[in-house]
Parts: sequence; structure tokens; C-alpha cells
Amino acid sequence: MADFCQTGVVPTFHRLGKLKLERMEDNLRQFNRHRPIALVLPVTPAELGSPALNGILSQLKDIDYLHEIVIVLGRTDKKEDLHRTKEMFSILPQKHCIIWASGPEAEELYRVLEEEGLSAGDDGKGRSVWLAYGYILSRDESKIIALHDCDIVNYSRELLARLCYPIASPRIEYAFCKGYYARVTDRLHGRVTRLFYFPLVTSLIRIYGHLPFLTYLESFRYPLAGEFCMISELARINRIPADWGIEVETLAEVYRNYSLRRICQTEILETYEHKHQPLSAEDPSTGLMKMSIDIARAIFRNLAMEGIVMSESTLRTLIVNYQRTAKDYVKRYQDESEINGLLFDFHKESLMAEAFTKALQIAGEKFLEDPLYSPHIPNWNRVVAAIPDFLDRLLSFVERQR
Repeated sequence: MADFCQTGVVPTFHRLGKLKLERMEDNLRQFNRHRPIALVLPVTPAELGSPALNGILSQLKDIDYLHEIVIVLGRTDKKEDLHRTKEMFSILPQKHCIIWASGPEAEELYRVLEEEGLSAGDDGKGRSVWLAYGYILSRDESKIIALHDCDIVNYSRELLARLCYPIASPRIEYAFCKGYYARVTDRLHGRVTRLFYFPLVTSLIRIYGHLPFLTYLESFRYPLAGEFCMISELARINRIPADWGIEVETLAEVYRNYSLRRICQTEILETYEHKHQPLSAEDPSTGLMKMSIDIARAIFRNLAMEGIVMSESTLRTLIVNYQRTAKDYVKRYQDESEINGLLFDFHKESLMAEAFTKALQIAGEKFLEDPLYSPHIPNWNRVVAAIPDFLDRLLSFVERQR
């Protein structure tokens, strides 16, 4: 039975009853006439030709309520990867374009930014998304922007429809919508969310109390999901981080820039499956260790912006509290798995919690060493203020790639 409870400070929209996809898509076609919808798809060479991407394309080609699709290719300087991307996405009947975010012409744009003391960050999802937003803003046609990854194994049209609907509908009219879902197959997934994010937020609440920002972070069902939709104005004023903290930092930017009454989350699929990152417990510069470090630093940084003081003694208390809390969560998930007949490796989950404890310690030390560190790419208002014709240059760059 579906959960319909409204808890926390963020409105939650659930999947209730029989799927009514035809009604949703009919309405979205009408909404798109007055509030055009753009879809952003960040893609890497590793995803080209994958079963996941092939499945996504087979579904997308039948979705006719989108105004445009913007595909951003990153993590490659090989022109053959650009050709492969163009060939793969050529099956889409919708208006679409491909931006080569790590190509030589894009590098020229990044150099222009550097000359003005600005940085587009390193090659990664954050920079790719930032470029796509800039291109959409330069055209000034789409009023709504949706984003999802290209490694979703069980993608369906329902995902996109439910993600866009709260923002596109003039009868609901939210400014930002976060997608959520269950990460479960024959076992529980979502290790960073289950064993790091929520135990960390719980520990911070025990230490600092129910601060508005922490209560906000606690309200999201799957805060590290990479699927969200928003009005284009947010793409102009939100900063985007170039590290693994992109989802948390996106939530933080929305928190600062819009009223909570216009922020929501929606259940976009019953279950969700995509590629799984390695833990890399011995190497904090990669895998889930890197992800958890960046997430913790992002949370610490935003707490500091809220006026919260984090000292060495507080950090020590937090680490001990988190370690105990994470162990409690492992027990909860063991019981959850038992009652649902799922596989569960208590020892492996405990080792993950211990590795995440180390990641939290590293994140705290890095934050105390350099509290002013920020991975953020300047928002588009800042870029245009420094270089008034930069959006025009970006538009010309993308048009030349067609």
C-alpha cells in the first residue's frame, strides 16, 4: 500500500492508485504550450551504447510534450565520442542539441571565464549541467528545466512525467521538485543515503537541535537522487558545485533562493536501478568515500552560512555520535531486510559505516583547515555581470556544433 503521509517541511507527492500516465501526458502537452519544458541529459562515454541509455532513448522518443532536449557530453576530449553521441541521439524526433562540454571550443569559453577570475570547475556532471542551463537561458524559450542521469536501468515515461508535473502545472505551480524512489532489488541499495547522509543529519540534529536547514534536509525521502525539475529562473540564480556534493548543494541553493512553500518532492518510480559506485575505503579521493566527504563538507559549509559554529570539539562529538547512529541504522536495515525477505550482509554494511566514519573525520578536518573552500561554479547572473555577451558566445558555440 502506498504511503501518503505528509511529514517534514517539504510537500510530498506519492504514487497512489493505478498509474494514469495518459492523463498526465495529455496535461503536460497542454502545459508545454505556455510553459515550454526542456530536458537536460548529462552523458559520458561510458554510458554510450549501454543498455541503460538504449532503454532511455526508446522511451524518450515517444514523449512529445518536451520543447527541447539538451544532451551534454563530458569526460572526453575525443571527437569520435562526439560523433557516437550524435549518432545515438539522432533517433530522437524532438528538437535536441548536443554540447561537447570537454571539447576544445568549450575549453576556450572556460579560458574566457578564467581571465575574469571565474571558474567553470573541473570536467564533471556539475560543469555539464551548468553549461546546459546556460544554453537554455541563452535561447530564452524553455521556462521549465528537468534533469535526470543517463544510467537508469529501469527508465520509464512515468519518471519524467511525474518529475515535470508539479512544476509544469499551473494548478500546482511549484518552483522546484525533487524526485525520489526506493533503491531496492533483492537487497537494499543507496548506501551513501542510508548509511551516511541520514545518520549524519540525525547526529547533527542531536547536537544542534532542529535547525530549519537541518529539518529541511531531513525532510527529503531520497536527497541524493539526481532527478529534479525547476523553473528556469532557478537555473539563473542557483550556483552549481563541481564536486560530488551537487545534490546537497542544489537543495541548499534552492533553500536560500525560494520559499519552502514552492519546494516539493515526488515519487517518480516504485523502484530505481542504476550503476553502483565502488566504496574505495582505502582511497578517499574516489568512489563512495569521495562522495561522502564532499557531501559532508557541503553540509558543514551550509551550516556555517546559517551561522552555526563547528569547532574541533564539536567535530569529535559528531564523529562519535555518527558512529553510534550509523550502527543503529545498520540494525534497522537488517530488520527491514528480514521482514521483506531481502539479502543483507550485516558485516559488509558495518564495514561501510566504519569507512563512512573515516570519511566524516576527513571531511571535518578539511573543513576546519579551509572553511572558505567552495567548489561552486558562479551562477549565470554573476557570469553575465562579468561578461555581458557570454551567453551569446555560448549559444554560438553550441550552434556551430550542430
